[in-house]
Amino acid sequence: MITDPRGLLRRMFDAAREAADPAHCVPPHLPSPPAGRTVVVGAGKAAASMAKTVEAHWPRPLSGTVVTRYGHGLPCRQIEVVEAAHPVPDEAGRRAAARILEQVQGLGPDDLVICLISGGGSALLSLPGPGLTLADKQAVNKASASISRPSRADGSRQRRHRPA
Repeated sequence: MITDPRGLLRRMFDAAREAADPAHCVPPHLPSPPAGRTVVVGAGKAAASMAKTVEAHWPRPLSGTVVTRYGHGLPCRQIEVVEAAHPVPDEAGRRAAARILEQVQGLGPDDLVICLISGGGSALLSLPGPGLTLADKQAVNKASASISRPSRADGSRQRRHRPA
C-alpha cells in the first residue's frame, strides 16, 4: 500500500526530469574528439541546454550554431545560440538553418559534426527547398496547428461509448 502518493509522484517526476536533463544524459554519449574540427549544430527547445552541456564536457575547441525557441536561449562561449519562432517558423529560424548548412560545408573525414535535436527542431530549423518560400512553410505549420483535435473530455466520452 502506498502511504504517500503525492511524495511518490514527486519522486517519479524528479527522476524523469533528471533522466531527461541534458547535463545528465548528453555527456555519456559524446564521442572522442576527432583529429580535425568539431562543429556542433542543432535545433529544438532543449538545443541551447544541450549545447551548453557539450561545451562544458568537450576537451577541445569547437564551433557551431543551434537554434531554440524564443525564451529558451542560454549563453554559450563557443556555440552560437539563435532564438526563433515555434511552432510557426520565422526569418530568424530560416537564417539559422542557412548558417548551420554553411558551417558543415567543406568538412572532411577528420572532422566531426555533433547534431543536437530535441522537440520543436523541425519548426525551428526551416530552410525552404527550391520552389518553396518561408511563407509556404509558415502556412503549412499554421494549418497543421489549427487542425481540431478532440479534447480530453471528448476522448473520455469516446472511450465510454466503445464496446468493451
